Amino acid sequence: MIRILAASEAGKLLERKAARFDEAEQVVRPILEAVRRRGDRALLAYGRQFDGLTRKSVVVPIEELKAAESAVSPDFKRAVRAAARNIRAFAKLQLPEAKKRQIAPGIVAGQVIRPLDVVGAYVPAGRYPLPSTLLMTVIPAQVAGVPAVCVTSPKVVPEIYATASLLGVERVFQIGGAQAIAAFAYGTQSVPKADRIVGPGNIYVAAAKKLLAGEVGIDFVAGPTEILIIAADGDPRWIAADMLAQAEHDTDASAILLTTSQKLAVAVQAEIEKQLATLSTAATARVAINRNSAILLVKSLEEAAELSNRFAPEHLSLHDAALLPLIRHAGGIFLGAASPEAAGDYAAGPNHVLPTSGAARLRGGLSSADFVKVIATQSLTKKGLRNLSKTVTTLARAEGLEAHARSVEVRLG
Repeated sequence: MIRILAASEAGKLLERKAARFDEAEQVVRPILEAVRRRGDRALLAYGRQFDGLTRKSVVVPIEELKAAESAVSPDFKRAVRAAARNIRAFAKLQLPEAKKRQIAPGIVAGQVIRPLDVVGAYVPAGRYPLPSTLLMTVIPAQVAGVPAVCVTSPKVVPEIYATASLLGVERVFQIGGAQAIAAFAYGTQSVPKADRIVGPGNIYVAAAKKLLAGEVGIDFVAGPTEILIIAADGDPRWIAADMLAQAEHDTDASAILLTTSQKLAVAVQAEIEKQLATLSTAATARVAINRNSAILLVKSLEEAAELSNRFAPEHLSLHDAALLPLIRHAGGIFLGAASPEAAGDYAAGPNHVLPTSGAARLRGGLSSADFVKVIATQSLTKKGLRNLSKTVTTLARAEGLEAHARSVEVRLG
């Protein structure tokens, strides 16, 4: 049964368990090296060992993608298209724009936007295959104008292949785990070297991304999923359902409710037990609820907001949208009781690839901006350079960089 605690007992709950990357990295390092050295031969060997690969190549033929699209139900195709419309519309809103402005007489500064060349999207296909992750990783890259958007997934999942086909993705690979990350980081005979790898995965995928960050761009190193809900009142059935929706992901997931109401706390506690009794994923969800989750009683909603900022949750549900100005750190925010996190997971539009484990202190979720470079431009007239010359030459010589100063003066002599 989920615990009901006083806010003063929040300390240990808010201190997440450190991911055990040391052990995972020891497993991953030889895999990365094997792929770097042996390329496709290593990928085929690991695919047959771990992912049930039976074809002679890790490349999924386009005909197989088209066949999957034909085989899935019309309802599934309609759902994918509806979700894609909203995700695409929101990704367009997030895309940085080219602009320029005169910032001083004779000085025009601006920025141009250029897409990455190649992106690799990792789509999990373990306990829960996630075609929704394909939507969330591929569509922002397409909106950004990335010419080569590639997808990798460890298992043959018709819904994932069908979604790729519906989005017009033709470069799909059956590769999972650390070997998939290595393939995109280094490039192989079949897999192009990517500029950035995005998408969640297990601890071995996360460890590989951590080790290869710098060799290749990544979104972030993801930990277990989490939700924090702030509610002074509301329907306990709704709140319990939202908490279980996170808990069913993984036994390491966490769901936290902050409330000022003892009555609501007790009602949600009882409702969680009631819903677990009929939940098909209860074996996983119960462990996460009992081990990593809690209901915290706070004195005020302002205290709840500050606790939330300390936690910097992946998902934050605010039943009272008026609390939004108090929030500094969150991966994604769901405003109002009628905005379940599950809607955002699939079809509301904003991305569901979000920072976990406190990384929301540093950044928000994946967006189309992650797939472009914002390149600064500057254009000076001779008059503009003359106006700036004293400033530049003084600073250059203060740093001992005489050639810098002369590169300005030679233009004005």
